Amino acid sequence: MIALTLAEVAAVTGGRLAESTDPDTRVTAELAIDSRKVQPGGLFAAFRGEHVDGHDYAERAVAAGAAAVLAEREVGVPAVLVEDVQTAMGKLARAVTERADGARLVALTGSAGKTSTKDLIAQLLRRLGPTVATEGSLNNELGFPLTATRVELDTRYLVLEMGARHKGDIAYLCDLARPSIGLVLNVGSAHLGEFGSKEGIAQAKGELVESLSADGTAVLNADDPLVRAMAARTRAKVVLFGESRDAHVRAQDVRLDSTGRPSFTLTTPAGSAPVQLRLYGEHHVSNALAAAAVAMELGLSVDDTAAALGEAGALSRWRMEVVDRADGVTVVNDAYNANPESMRAALRALATMGGRGAERRRTWAVLGEMRELGEESLDEHDAIGRLAVRLDVTKLVAVGGREAARMELGARNEGSWGEESVLVSDADAAVELLRGQLRPGDVVLVKASRSVGLERVAQALLADGGAQ
Repeated sequence: MIALTLAEVAAVTGGRLAESTDPDTRVTAELAIDSRKVQPGGLFAAFRGEHVDGHDYAERAVAAGAAAVLAEREVGVPAVLVEDVQTAMGKLARAVTERADGARLVALTGSAGKTSTKDLIAQLLRRLGPTVATEGSLNNELGFPLTATRVELDTRYLVLEMGARHKGDIAYLCDLARPSIGLVLNVGSAHLGEFGSKEGIAQAKGELVESLSADGTAVLNADDPLVRAMAARTRAKVVLFGESRDAHVRAQDVRLDSTGRPSFTLTTPAGSAPVQLRLYGEHHVSNALAAAAVAMELGLSVDDTAAALGEAGALSRWRMEVVDRADGVTVVNDAYNANPESMRAALRALATMGGRGAERRRTWAVLGEMRELGEESLDEHDAIGRLAVRLDVTKLVAVGGREAARMELGARNEGSWGEESVLVSDADAAVELLRGQLRPGDVVLVKASRSVGLERVAQALLADGGAQ
């Protein structure tokens, strides 16, 4: 973090120093809301969560090395006292990013693929200079300050993933730190229950491009009509990516190898270059194009962009993590989250990994519920079950309650011989079923919304069989 004294922290957050707090004490490390993650010289934010009050951990945080605590009341240790910790965190983030006046801020949003694309962008931009990026999916009003306070004076690029659960969420984040490049990946069904329609989701996602100044750049998906239409909502320069003929950065000759990893020709106004991704699934082509468009806008050459994409890996856990067990079973852990678009992409990747003909491997789709889909939920689950059968997935294991049952029913209604699917109650039941039926060579996909907890299935399978 760019060092600030506690007096400066109080000034930028609108707070005051608690008794016996030295105003000249310097905060030199990032912000933390978990006392177990406090860095020496950092600042602990005593955030009040739904189940835990950070004020109860203030003394522990200072004992672990925190310079002080950002708090709403006296906590018996050095502190900056503010009216609202969450609001103060945002103000602190704004102050730190303003001091990093040599850094370019890249912000991205979308219904699917945000974290994978953010990871790609960060790996590409590190070829150009010191880069700080959102860790995992910390993409809300709490995650932004945690990322921004990792910025140093020599940071050249700050890559921020922005999520939205309500109208105005992205506008709020952009007000804290104005991006120079805004990327919108897609508009899908995630949070459909909150926004009511895809058009409502597009309205919220488009707040990002509306925040850009005339000298900024909006990077938009040419293949998504709702995203493409956002060009009319921004003053910034527009760069299109996708497979459309008029996209500025596009993919040609897209192919998948036998393991499901895509390759393509990266085609741009500055030239073309071949790309072979290490990531699994054709959906990563769009993510790679988006990352390439951002990197080349910031000065990376076509050849260097292609090379960096070929070397880039998955940085965030439980997103198409492919692990081969010692006994030949392949486990694909994509259990971090799920929506209809990402479910379809994962199923297609699974089908590709299974192969065709005499060498075909048995494929298992262990799928849990997709949350926050509103009135469309049952229909969307039915469609996923049907797709699994159409893709010739050997067995769908639907895990959970009503929505999972609808998914399994969709598979049975689509199937022809009645054994393409099974419904189980929970993760433990799924593990028990798989332990009894898996055999060497099988490929198992595990995917669900984060709150379902299906990552436990993948972890159990890996613990059972060992990994190569």
